[in-house]
Amino acid sequence: MSATKGLEGIVAAESKISSIIDDTLTYVGYNIDDLTNNATFEEIIYLLWHTRLPKADELAELKQQLAENMSIPAAITDLFKSMPIETVHPMAALRTAVSMLGAFDEEADVMETEANYRKAIRLQAKIATVVTTFARVRQGKEPIAPKPELGYAANFLYMLSGNEPEAIAIEAFDKALVLHADHELNASTFTARVCVATLSDVYSGVTAAIGALKGPLHGGANEQVMKMLTEIGSLDKVESWVQNKLDNKEKIMGFGHRVYRKGDPRAPHLRVMSEKLTKLTGKPELYDMSVKIHDMIVEQKNLPANVDFFSASVYDSLGIEHDLFTPIFAVSRTSGWVAHILEQYANNRLIRPRAEYVGPGMQKYIPINER
Repeated sequence: MSATKGLEGIVAAESKISSIIDDTLTYVGYNIDDLTNNATFEEIIYLLWHTRLPKADELAELKQQLAENMSIPAAITDLFKSMPIETVHPMAALRTAVSMLGAFDEEADVMETEANYRKAIRLQAKIATVVTTFARVRQGKEPIAPKPELGYAANFLYMLSGNEPEAIAIEAFDKALVLHADHELNASTFTARVCVATLSDVYSGVTAAIGALKGPLHGGANEQVMKMLTEIGSLDKVESWVQNKLDNKEKIMGFGHRVYRKGDPRAPHLRVMSEKLTKLTGKPELYDMSVKIHDMIVEQKNLPANVDFFSASVYDSLGIEHDLFTPIFAVSRTSGWVAHILEQYANNRLIRPRAEYVGPGMQKYIPINER
């Protein structure tokens, strides 16, 4: 038995949900470019959960179900108000709140297929409200109830700001949700599957996944990209800042990916939206800075941007606070987590790998007075 560090290259499960083959990402066989250009996030949710695109009536029903289940218990709002709001990371707040949602779901431990699907709807609907409620509570504002007539992306932006978003903002945010929905056996998805393979409940699986996503090597990268752009400050300082980092062999967030060699296929879509939105909001320098950083890294390190790099300036242009970037990732990725959880339940076997032991050989116990 020989160990592989980080399980790199190890095939740990069969799945019909998404694939990454020759630097091409697909959801249920549909190229991510095709879906990003044509599908809404609600269609993606249905696709991932049912492994087929919805018909018109099925999509309408899903949208209605999501709208009807967006409200969250008042106890969640009270929970946020009780937290040390100046210091708690939004991902820690989200992790706790999602776990708490399970305590309010009467079907939390009912494991029938239909019950798990109902929980999936409730969780996908409520996680958007959880994030926007946290954002408003820490600003000293009251939460905003969702509008049933708005789509998922539009409702999130509305609940966050209190203003109905413009079409370009809805389009950009919806595309971002589509692009982040699933990504094969990434760290958080694998965590979710390991968790529910014990036959733990859906809420436990998503809570575990959020814990994995919280780490900067997974979901936190786009927040770090925005910190980098803020630290650099202006276009004329990009070259010296980046070169200094490269000379000192320091990591620059938002570049390279474990499973892509030629480039992350999601990044070009966000680059286009970044250019549009930064111009619209009067922050074109953010895009120009990003492009200059990108070109330097590609030229000197041959590392193309990943999905996190341009998503940072997209979210900033939408007026979203920087430490909410990763919770938004979770809002989208819940659709993928749930898809994998349902798939795990359908053909379950406890996930229990082995470890290659590299410690001391056989030893004999020595009484404490002789050590």
